[in-house]
Amino acid sequence: MTRRRRQRHRRMRGGMAVAGVVWCVGFAGVGCARGEAGSEGAPPGDPVRVLRGAAGALVDAGSSKARTSLEMATGGTRVTIRGEGLYDYRKRLGRLKVLLPQDPAGAAARRPITELLAPGALFMKNRGAGVPADKWVRVDTGTLSDGNLVTGGATDPFAAAEVLLGTRSATFVGRTEVAGAKVRHYRGTADLAQAARAASDANRAPLGAAAKGFATARVPFDVYLDDEGRIRKVRHRFSFVNGRQDEPVAVASTTLLYDFGVPADVRLPEAGDIYAGRIAEE
Repeated sequence: MTRRRRQRHRRMRGGMAVAGVVWCVGFAGVGCARGEAGSEGAPPGDPVRVLRGAAGALVDAGSSKARTSLEMATGGTRVTIRGEGLYDYRKRLGRLKVLLPQDPAGAAARRPITELLAPGALFMKNRGAGVPADKWVRVDTGTLSDGNLVTGGATDPFAAAEVLLGTRSATFVGRTEVAGAKVRHYRGTADLAQAARAASDANRAPLGAAAKGFATARVPFDVYLDDEGRIRKVRHRFSFVNGRQDEPVAVASTTLLYDFGVPADVRLPEAGDIYAGRIAEE
């Protein structure tokens, strides 16, 4: 190879290398850069608007089964209350069996509390000392300072969804799986006062009470939506002031939804089955 041909060959190789670099810079994410582009990237749509529509997607689904977890941390002590049941999003009716933690003194496990969730009301069986075993205790959720987001030991699944109506800021975290379902993970903050204004008639008063009763109306959350926009898992972090102490109590409420469309026949107790006496404080 002559000297002139070698120079021309080197210039051609250099030009091809430069062209390759320019192509990768111009089309980063298509083939040269393996980031979150393509199917792993952020889904279309404003995250705030997407999350505000999550409650409506549950109504479209009709019903589901639910698992709940309520973790409270105060004074170095952590307590977890778990629940399981089902919910009808169109009738706003649900039934949960809530398991209380073992007594700190080491006593036998407590009987589970059966809870019926209804618009503006919470019905509980096995709730308090002195209540006959066949009677229900009724609580007006609009009068509770936390709007029954914490009091019942489980957050009403539809109320948990309508908290997202108050989403002020949110970001897409990534794609993952929850209980075998492919989901999109979002993280953000909701405002309870704003959620109350946009909520359904049944949740307007309870969420409004929570906005005033909690230590702060701002609620950080993580939520996982499936491809139909339905909530598969949502975790809220509440902060409220217990009347017995000055420091706020940190509460993490997690709701897991699955088996959408399951039959959800929830019947509320008759008037004669509701206890009207005084409930002993536990």
